This record gives sequence, C-alpha cells and structure tokens, in this order.
Amino acid sequence: MRTIDVQVHAYEHNHPGRPWAAQLHGPQSANGEEMVAAMDEVGVDAAVIVSTFNLYRFDPSYALSVYERWPDRFRVVKPIDVTDPAIDEVVADWAKVPGARGVRIMLREELASDPSDPRVNAGFAAAGKAGLPVNFLCWGRLDHGTELVRRNPDTVIVIDHLGLLQPNEPPPFAEPWADLPKLLALAAYPNARVKISGACTLSREAFPYNDIWEPVLRIIDAFGVDRCMWGTDWTRTSGMLTYDQGVRPFRETTRLSASDKAALMGGTVEKVYKW
Repeated sequence: MRTIDVQVHAYEHNHPGRPWAAQLHGPQSANGEEMVAAMDEVGVDAAVIVSTFNLYRFDPSYALSVYERWPDRFRVVKPIDVTDPAIDEVVADWAKVPGARGVRIMLREELASDPSDPRVNAGFAAAGKAGLPVNFLCWGRLDHGTELVRRNPDTVIVIDHLGLLQPNEPPPFAEPWADLPKLLALAAYPNARVKISGACTLSREAFPYNDIWEPVLRIIDAFGVDRCMWGTDWTRTSGMLTYDQGVRPFRETTRLSASDKAALMGGTVEKVYKW
C-alpha cells in the first residue's frame, strides 16, 4: 500500500528573503528536509502540500521548490484569491505548472456569506474548467459551503478537514462532531469529496483516539471510500499530537479492511489529484 497524506504544510523559518505574512500554529519551520524526514520516520510515501495561506498568502513558490527537489514525494495545492478579476487566467496558468494538482478556496471572514456571490462561484468555475479539484475550507460555515457545492456541479470539490472546526491546541472541543449531519448531507452531491484530515484532533480520548471511529465510519459509509481521503494536516495539528499519532490510528485500526485502508490512505488521493 502506498501511503499518501492528503494535506501537509511545508514552510521555511521566517526570514527576509521570504517573510511570513502572519503567524502559523506549528513549529518555527517545517521545511522540505524536515517534512521528508518526518514522513520517512513513519512510513508515509508521499503527500499533497497545501501552500500555507497564513504565511505565504497566494504565493506557492516555497511549496513548489519542495516539489521540484522531491518530485516523487509531493504535489502542490495553491490558495487562490477569488476577488481577483483575472481568476480564470490565474487558475488556467496554475494548471500548467509541473506538480500543480489543485487550488484552495477558503471561506474567510471577509468573504460574504451569500452563496450566490459571483466572486466565489467564479473561482469554482475556473477550477472546473481547468480540471483542478477545489480544496474547500468551509469549517464553521457548512451551510454556505453546501450551497456552493450545489451551485458548482462540474467542479470536484474536496471538503477540507471534514468541514468541522478543529482545535489547534488542548483542550478538545466539548461537542466536536456537532455539525456532522451537515457534512453527511453533502454526500448527496456527486462532485463532493472529503478529507478525513485532522480527525484525531476531534477526539476527547488519549491516543489512539478510539472515539473517532463511530463518526468517521459514518462519513465513509455516506460518501464511499472512493470519495474519502485520509490526511494529518501536519503541521497545523502539532499542538494536539505528533505526526506519528496522526498516522498510526488509521494504519493500525481493525475497523477498516485492508482494501479500504489502501483507498483511504492513498488510492483515492491518486485518483482525485490525478497523481
């Protein structure tokens, strides 16, 4: 089984040559060498680097530099600015870049809550035309997110992090799965996929986080394993657990068959991201 993490972040320490735009939850660097070493230590073969918006905004150059050094280990997803009037050209150009496998749209606070907002829909449409999946961060705004999935049936839309708000550090949330019914309802849309990423941070138990399995299995049952992808969201989750602790519960569980593990932890990622 080839193990592929559907979301990690790789970034340099803050320096004048590539200054951070803000702060990030995680260590002071998670550069290419450090990311590869972490993956090798736990037997993760490859990963999708989602260029971190907090640090680099819409510039994916560092993530691309990591891909260029380890092209067999990584692919790259770039955040896009849906307010950019040239969004069609931006996405079309990105689709031609070696290693580019998707874009990311985030429902940040400054974006309107109206799902008919033409700016946001234009971003989804541009990705669909370019044949790129949209990695969609809509946690805390699943109602808005659901309507955008419905309005863009020709675009493959990957719901980031189960669509559920996740803690960056202890304590765990009192009701971490409260919005699970909203996520399960998204399974009705054939263009929806879901990252089961950061799921261990939603546990209210110690490692190996056995209480995640009832809701996680409901998600897999609703969407089908061919629409679900495991990931760690490393390094954002580093305040809650180690990289190893994000991998082992899924690798070692007896709640999934060997074939389902192979799909969840690699096979579906290869199909969705055309790896």
